[in-house]
Amino acid sequence: MSDHEGVTMAPTTPPSTGEKAPEKSGSVDARRAAEPLLLEVAWEVCNKVGGIYTVLRSKVPSMMSRWGSRYCLVGPYDPQTADVEFEPAPLVGAVGRAVQQLREMGYRAHYGRWLVSGRPHVVLLDVGSVGGVLNEIKYRVWADHGIPASDEPNVHAAVGFGEMCRALLSILAQEGSQPRPLVAHFHEWQAGLAIPMLRKEHWRGSLVFTTHATMVGRYLANGNASFYDQLPLLDGDQEAKNFNVHAQHQIEKAAAHAAQVFTTVSDVTAEECTHLLGRTPDMLLPNGLDIRRFTAIHEFQTLHQQYKERLHEFSIGHFFPSYNFDLDNTLYMFTSGRYEYFNKGMDVTIEALARLNHRLREAASPVTVVFFIITKAPFRSINVQALQNRAMLNEFRTVGDAVKESVGDRLFLAACSGEIPDLNVLMEDYWRLRLRRAIHAWKSKVLPGIVTHDLIDDANDPVLNQLRACRLFNLEDDPVKVVFHPDFVQATSPLFGMEYDQFVRGCHLGVFPSFYEPWGYTPLESIALGVPAVTSDLSGFGSYLQQLVPDHASKGIYVVPRRHSDFHRAAEELTDRLFRFASLGRRDRIMLRNLVEPFSEHFDWHNLGRRYNEAHDLALARVSG
Repeated sequence: MSDHEGVTMAPTTPPSTGEKAPEKSGSVDARRAAEPLLLEVAWEVCNKVGGIYTVLRSKVPSMMSRWGSRYCLVGPYDPQTADVEFEPAPLVGAVGRAVQQLREMGYRAHYGRWLVSGRPHVVLLDVGSVGGVLNEIKYRVWADHGIPASDEPNVHAAVGFGEMCRALLSILAQEGSQPRPLVAHFHEWQAGLAIPMLRKEHWRGSLVFTTHATMVGRYLANGNASFYDQLPLLDGDQEAKNFNVHAQHQIEKAAAHAAQVFTTVSDVTAEECTHLLGRTPDMLLPNGLDIRRFTAIHEFQTLHQQYKERLHEFSIGHFFPSYNFDLDNTLYMFTSGRYEYFNKGMDVTIEALARLNHRLREAASPVTVVFFIITKAPFRSINVQALQNRAMLNEFRTVGDAVKESVGDRLFLAACSGEIPDLNVLMEDYWRLRLRRAIHAWKSKVLPGIVTHDLIDDANDPVLNQLRACRLFNLEDDPVKVVFHPDFVQATSPLFGMEYDQFVRGCHLGVFPSFYEPWGYTPLESIALGVPAVTSDLSGFGSYLQQLVPDHASKGIYVVPRRHSDFHRAAEELTDRLFRFASLGRRDRIMLRNLVEPFSEHFDWHNLGRRYNEAHDLALARVSG
């Protein structure tokens, strides 16, 4: 059932989208009917549950520029997300008619537009409508493809979604007297079950499968520093059973072998696929961004200054009740992502911060580093002291604005009268007393907290425990201060009051030394926002840089070697990078931002979208050939 020709390059002739000389309407209709139709299928369509959502959403304009109305996405129907991201449309065209037939079969399906840039056609399938025949489908999947039954809800959803996708694509294959070429591109195992099902019934279209991270690989890498050394010796099937994800792994494996074209996002993940899935990807499809969404042209330096002031305000509220430091000599660094303590390199990052703290103190550096750890961990509420400090900060702002207005008016009148007043008497006693009370309530003998929220399992939290072990307690003489923020940064947060993009723009450096990272959107988003970043050679993004951009460090993108380095060597390398960055002058940091922001254009979908075009052309060629 596999097509393993080993081809890596696609035919150079794409499906036609350009204008031609006027033709008779009949021939135009015939030509258009013969043009390929592309359906891109993923669990994250109109469903923000993972990084693939960013891939799909940001890629839409690039796909629309080539395929136009011949492009349609397929995803699951969730009424909550659909209310925000989906707009129903009349059931017209080939896909609309196929949705109508699905409904006549008893399946609940929705057709319309995804409300993102480009507004592509989208089909949303309600997997709950398969419930009555789910056991029958599970038996057929086991009998035909050796995929075991599982009581896991996510497997049930994948089976139902796969059956509905199979039905939709089967209907489309029968559309018209002269069926048009079809390409169906599936992402990840949750959407991949339809691939072996369609190959079983000799579906006439072209099938592409992309895995963004192997199911077994993610489990094996977590906490296993020898993962990449052991990889050639591992049995993917047995390991899947050990981790109780055998059904998910078999779906992924069946999709990889049944697709005409099998792809992944980086050479790092391709190595996993070879050993754990038993098929080497035909080509790599690196993840990009719609860089225009982040572009600020000549404003990005101004935006950095603007949002840095907001971070200064946070620092004042968090640290200044206990002690002060020079905000003009303060650098803001951060790491962010899923709370995968080992995989995301949080362990190496914290160790490097402890070493950086020692180095900066030994060097008598005037620099203070405030380091934010942004992730999502279970918590009860925001720390009461943090909220009180923020409230006091607002009180100072209120008093300051009132005094400024009052003193300003009195100073103006005195100057107009030819007097130079005593500034000490211009402030009203009411505001003087209110300010004195606020200052008294503001000062604290307690050290600034290293976490902003009350965690549900404070005693066993790995980040907190390592911060304690490394004695990163935010002492007054510590050059490195740490703020663990176990929630997303968003405008509604009372501590930051700004969106994540704005937070990143206000920082000086993003730090992401991942051990397991199939691609790595966080450093890419960082440079797109004009902020230098650190990644690792075990992330797909870092590996890509090392191979294709040899001078990446000069552009403010640093790659920490982790593949052949143990924990301490990686931590020391990261410490060197952080210390060198902290030693840069203001002008050097400005130059780096000037270099890194335009370099991000390299990762725009306008460039990387061509890889998807090659994959689709290759799939069409393998079927027609």
